[in-house]
Amino acid sequence: MPKTIVCDGNEAAAWGVAMSRPDMVAVYPITPQSSLAEYISQFVADGIIKADLMDVEGEHSVLSVLQGACLAGARTFTATCGQGLAFMFEPYFRTPPLRLPIVMSIVTRDGITPQCVWGGQQDAMTVREVGWVQMYCENVQEVLDTVIMAYRIAENREVMLPVNVCHDGNYLSYGVEKAEVPDQEDVDAFLGEKNTNWHVALDPDRPMGVDPLTGGAGGTGPGMFVRYRKGLCNGMQNAIGVIEEVHREWGLRFGRSYAPLVEEYSLEDAEYALVTIGSMTGAAKDAVDIARKAGKKVGLIKIKTFRPFPLQAVREACSRVKALGVVDRSVSFGWNAGPVYQEVLSALYGLKSAIPVASFIGGLAGADITIDHFGRVIETTGNILKGKIPEATIWLNEND
Repeated sequence: MPKTIVCDGNEAAAWGVAMSRPDMVAVYPITPQSSLAEYISQFVADGIIKADLMDVEGEHSVLSVLQGACLAGARTFTATCGQGLAFMFEPYFRTPPLRLPIVMSIVTRDGITPQCVWGGQQDAMTVREVGWVQMYCENVQEVLDTVIMAYRIAENREVMLPVNVCHDGNYLSYGVEKAEVPDQEDVDAFLGEKNTNWHVALDPDRPMGVDPLTGGAGGTGPGMFVRYRKGLCNGMQNAIGVIEEVHREWGLRFGRSYAPLVEEYSLEDAEYALVTIGSMTGAAKDAVDIARKAGKKVGLIKIKTFRPFPLQAVREACSRVKALGVVDRSVSFGWNAGPVYQEVLSALYGLKSAIPVASFIGGLAGADITIDHFGRVIETTGNILKGKIPEATIWLNEND
């Protein structure tokens, strides 16, 4: 029977892992992910997770050993953030082209320097182009459920790519809410049989080479390298439909539904809208509700799946309004704006009517983005309809 617990986001992620029955787990602790590693270790010790727990010396080895395990057919899990993700980068970069369906939580954290161990989304956004599927969660229940769904998405034969389930450090990692842990038999039926290495079938009785040298003199030619890259891109695009299908089935089976790509909130008659990602969305929805009661026709667009970027879903949602305010929790240094803002601009290209967009950055280094902050975003975005378009990015916490 399903059970209801009170837990933080890190424990919720651990319960999602437990329900998914991994064969091998390797996790190296780093703030604000550390308690997730502790929960996983305790679950293994208590027999809740019946998996091999690898004790390694750092994040580079964490993902390296899981690559070997996945190649041999194991369902695997890990988690990291911040500088741990930076240390892991070499095998992290290598995982998608090998088409390994590893699931990894990124408990998102801001970057250094100045020294910072607090929440932000800089780490996950910095690696957004490496080839992992990325899904961002709004609340604790969504963390638990999305970890389970991630295995179904990653292991789909039309996808076969690693998946990051991203939840905001501090706000979701340590934020406590009620969550329902589903029945194990229902999860088993939902996930089906494991089959993580059908595409390579690494077997000591049938030796084979993995990751051959391609391109250049003495290699097998650039054509093979191109096919690898094209295949990865195809898998990414296939993931869009699979993510939608998996979320639809989850809702039917478990009675909890999430917008798989983009959620539209109070958008039916909206004249302008906010665009959010991650846990900030809760406060943004409250601010929209308050503005609605004051007669303002504002809505909200929440992006759940960021990689692959859901171009058509974002374009369709944004085309319903006349102005947008995009709120980022990370920085794209080359553009003096946020990465979500950049992506939204790209999605709008080619529409018949131009939609002006304002860029906002907030919540860096664990700062709160409050209802009052979103009230400011709503006011500024609404003023775009009056011809007052901000000339530069607005930094929400600069004077806090």
